[in-house]
Amino acid sequence: MSATKIKEKLKSHPGIKNAMLNMMVDPVLTRPRLWLRLLFPFYIKKGRRSFIYRNVRKDIVPFNIFHIGSASVIESFSIINNMVGDIIIGDKCRVGLSNTIIGPVRIENNVMIGQHVVVSALNHNYTDISKPISHQGISTSLITIEEGVWVGANSVITAGVTIGRNSVIAAGSVVTKDVPPFCVAAGSPAKIIKRYSSQSKQWERV
Repeated sequence: MSATKIKEKLKSHPGIKNAMLNMMVDPVLTRPRLWLRLLFPFYIKKGRRSFIYRNVRKDIVPFNIFHIGSASVIESFSIINNMVGDIIIGDKCRVGLSNTIIGPVRIENNVMIGQHVVVSALNHNYTDISKPISHQGISTSLITIEEGVWVGANSVITAGVTIGRNSVIAAGSVVTKDVPPFCVAAGSPAKIIKRYSSQSKQWERV
């Protein structure tokens, strides 16, 4: 039986799903249990010459995809969490010190992410005022960072955003909307401040 069919069956049996989830993930610490962490080498997919520093917190479970491509690096003190969605990192990428990446996230090849960046495709639901927000569940929306992007330090990329090819996110930006290819975005919320002109071959101010 395929993984997709197993997921579909579990969705129709929430009691069994919750029991299996509690076996794998501590409900208070919200991280994989020790026995599951011991199995990381069997289900974490790493390309040739990729490297994840030992002090990276790996909240990685086998029922969602985690893949890091060839010659890519995740630096110290980062948090990688695929518990609510797949994380796919391409080739020759660098995830800087103390980043937080919560899936679903797709990072294409040759992407540089600076220090203390948050890339979170997760939002907490809050519409029912009769319940604490912590009891209302979550929603997710895929974040895509296309090839050749540079994300500056201390930036935040929010759920559902796509950052186009070869664009730059200035340090300290909060990106809440899509950024087209070949642009520089800055600010909170981030706005386009430069765009590459194929005619002048220059980065021109908007």
